[in-house]
Amino acid sequence: MSILEVKNISKRFGGLQAVKDVSFSVERGAIKAVIGPNGAGKTTLFNLLSGFLPPDSGSVVYQDRPIQGKRPDEIAHRGLSRTFQHIRLFARMTALENVMVGCHVRSRAGFLAGMLNLPATQREDLAIRDRALEMMAFIGIEGLAQSEATSLSYGQQRSVELARALASGPAILLLDEPAAGLNMRETADVAKLISKVRDLGITVLIVEHDMQLVMDISDEIVVLSYGEKIADGVPRAVQSDPEVVRVYLGEDDA
Repeated sequence: MSILEVKNISKRFGGLQAVKDVSFSVERGAIKAVIGPNGAGKTTLFNLLSGFLPPDSGSVVYQDRPIQGKRPDEIAHRGLSRTFQHIRLFARMTALENVMVGCHVRSRAGFLAGMLNLPATQREDLAIRDRALEMMAFIGIEGLAQSEATSLSYGQQRSVELARALASGPAILLLDEPAAGLNMRETADVAKLISKVRDLGITVLIVEHDMQLVMDISDEIVVLSYGEKIADGVPRAVQSDPEVVRVYLGEDDA
């Protein structure tokens, strides 16, 4: 059963057709990858799915409900969370505080309750802190909780961002270049972590340049070329597709 269906989605920036008539589905509980060289439209596609850009045409159906045109916070509240190719952590906040921000997507206490520091708000704040620490422990970074987030190493910052996305309680997680800038050991750790996330029952859609990582963990792969889909299937079929081999796997996408 599909958790996400992308139907004929398109986006143009002036004379550039960034995404053109792209359709695919993501099965519940799967790890699906979107691959292609720089400029193929991968990050634009993620921005369309997560509400950071409105599509020019087409639809995005998440858990049987259309979400195209919704605000990013509305989409996140419905259970679709994402990370970014370029890390976006809050400066002058600890790693724990950054992860707690993800929990607030589902907080219930209103502005007035927060201002008055009512008992219900205090209880919710404690629950949010516990949830954030739980996600940090799941990833293995609970020891960094009180460190200033932006002072951490690049790989640690990526882990904090992932913990923040998980803290929102997503049903599907969009990962934009999670292994970018990481060494081989860190990339192997990311692969294991993504599989652990799937084991929690969370569906994963990933954009990634590291072909070894993609082939190792993906159930299915979508291939984009100049904003258009040229292949969609299991890794073995995609890997042997002549057009994919010619356009992508035979080129250096770094």
